[in-house]
Amino acid sequence: HVQLVESGGGSVQAGDSVRLSCAASGYTASSNCMGWFRQAPGKEREGVAVIRTGSTSTWYADSVKGRFTISQDNAKNTLYLQMNNLKHEDSAMYYCAIDGWGLGPETYKIWGQGTQVTV
Repeated sequence: HVQLVESGGGSVQAGDSVRLSCAASGYTASSNCMGWFRQAPGKEREGVAVIRTGSTSTWYADSVKGRFTISQDNAKNTLYLQMNNLKHEDSAMYYCAIDGWGLGPETYKIWGQGTQVTV
């Protein structure tokens, strides 16, 4: 049984930094991607940043390029999202997901429960 547990969200001021973590259990790494997505009230879920499992290949939404960094610690089975210079428009529920491709959320099969970030 695969489980993803996000943590690190909260309420911050514009310009602050936050690091989100996503701990995965029961998961055998594949060659697919894992990533972070977000959904604000009244909006569709969107891809923020994804990384190919076991690789340094990353993709970012234009709105977060230069501010957010995705990384993975394979030894800890943990995915991270470092978010710097946060803006009000970054406020959303942030989800991690695994076993998909690209920034489109529709291909990802396994999702965490989400962690709220409010700027």
